[in-house]
Amino acid sequence: MAIQSSDGAPGATRIGGEDPNGPQLSLQAVYLKDCSYEAPNGPRVEGQWNPQFSLDLHTAVNPLGNDLREIVLTVTVSAKQNEATLFLVEVKQAGAFVMRNMSDDDARRAVGTVCPNVLFPYARAAVSQLIAQGGFPQFLLPPVNFDALYTRSLMEQQQPAATKN
Repeated sequence: MAIQSSDGAPGATRIGGEDPNGPQLSLQAVYLKDCSYEAPNGPRVEGQWNPQFSLDLHTAVNPLGNDLREIVLTVTVSAKQNEATLFLVEVKQAGAFVMRNMSDDDARRAVGTVCPNVLFPYARAAVSQLIAQGGFPQFLLPPVNFDALYTRSLMEQQQPAATKN
């Protein structure tokens, strides 16, 4: 696998060797698209600090041009103690990726695994920073295995098809 684009620029990954007509995935930019932070009562917590955390992840793709795609990883974290919401954070971390000469399956896998793996560390840092700036104890998102999530999603999609037969 080469880490160079057909024009010699670093940062492109050719899948399957040096063939300039082969599949190519290249990161062009990483940026924070949107973020939201809510703490209804500020950092005040009744009783012991023992919140229940919820983590939701979502990946979306938006075409930007011929081979250029915007991949948006949405990370939503909420913390509740008893019935009270302590905070709710949503970060939309985006990246512009060139996807060239990729099969549909390879493109879906890139959107579901490779791109979120690139974007997640940026989203993780943004979430952590927002929570800390809100006055709460440091919070680090746990690592996410996007390959396993993608595989599970494929299996779930195949299950309804199998039960219909």
